[in-house]
Amino acid sequence: MHPVETPSSEEPGAHAPPASSRMPRSSLRSAPVSRVLERLHASARKDAYRFLRLVPAFVLGTLRGLKFQEIVTVEAARTIYMPISREQGELLYLVARSIRARTLVEFGTSFGISTAYLAAAARDEGGRVVSTELEPGKHAAARANLAEAGLLASCDLRLGDAMETLREGPRDIDLVFLDGWKDLYLPVLKMLQPRLSVGAVVLADNIFTFEKALRPFVDHVRSGENGFVSATIPLGAGLEYAVYTGVASRDGETQSPPSSFGSSLSSSPA
Repeated sequence: MHPVETPSSEEPGAHAPPASSRMPRSSLRSAPVSRVLERLHASARKDAYRFLRLVPAFVLGTLRGLKFQEIVTVEAARTIYMPISREQGELLYLVARSIRARTLVEFGTSFGISTAYLAAAARDEGGRVVSTELEPGKHAAARANLAEAGLLASCDLRLGDAMETLREGPRDIDLVFLDGWKDLYLPVLKMLQPRLSVGAVVLADNIFTFEKALRPFVDHVRSGENGFVSATIPLGAGLEYAVYTGVASRDGETQSPPSSFGSSLSSSPA
């Protein structure tokens, strides 16, 4: 006679490990990262007062027909954040995690707000974000902020002209975030494009604010002839969301296009 099995009174999964031990943690929700981002976002909200002292120069420059970046120079903007919003930062993190991005590139570190969101995602995926900044004071502040957040090990912070600092760097790039000087969005993208992975995401901020200056960039990613499909997300000042599909070669294989930035962009402003 076989013993009769009695049903267990224990709930299913009673011996399963706690959910916290089975689910990967989000670095974005860690105390150090949350604390640093709260402080930086609070400071960035004071940008309106920082811009006030530039009003006379802005009015005069506008009357003279100068471009925004010719008025608000790197030196003049050294204390101004010009950051992404918290909602945009959350989206950066979510996109990076959803595509399992391990190699991320950022143009425009500033004080490190957007870099923190990207670095949190990079750390959670075992990757790294390469971020470049032109202004030395911002570069140093970003390094300190990211160290305080415990994210510095997931960052490669570079100082200088992006057309030089990003000329050599990672291949198989999974995500690019553009938020530096607007006239360099397209040159930087063209320089990085041969190193993009098929399926890579390119995000670009301020599409609404600088519609005229960014028109060449937007046309490039929306034309359907350069290996991208793209749309603008109405979040913050407008966030372009482009996916790199590659370029079909003659044999039908998908490949990255050849770099064309060498001679055609040699006169682009830095």
